[in-house]
Amino acid sequence: MATNGGFLVTKIKQLGDRIFEKVLAEKGIDAFNGAQGRILYVLWQQDGVPIKTVSDSCGLAITSLTTMLERMERQGLIRREGDSRDRRRTLLFLTDRAKALQQDYDAVSEQMGALYYKGFTDDEIRQFEEYLKRIQWNLEEKLKS
Repeated sequence: MATNGGFLVTKIKQLGDRIFEKVLAEKGIDAFNGAQGRILYVLWQQDGVPIKTVSDSCGLAITSLTTMLERMERQGLIRREGDSRDRRRTLLFLTDRAKALQQDYDAVSEQMGALYYKGFTDDEIRQFEEYLKRIQWNLEEKLKS
């Protein structure tokens, strides 16, 4: 059976990223971009986490993440601190400026969610998200092997 799932997921991600940037611009939000928003989202869920946790949650390689974190630190969005319990680890913390941006991000995310699920019933959304979780799990298992 021929499938196009991988292509479709990639295309949806590209379109979603472009629209997310467009919505940020329409709302006059220039404090962060879409990629930085994903990092902030992880930190809004749990502040003071190791870089590896953010890397795993965002699906970004640590090498790519490092450059983004340097830029975000210069922008006053995050601060990095050594872990007092394990000197090999660096922990990431939100600044007050970044904490104040969460409502803006949530508004954009809500708008994006409405766009993604336009025309879907609640049952269809639940089912679709279960499928996505299964795909995510399959991919994460492959990374482990």
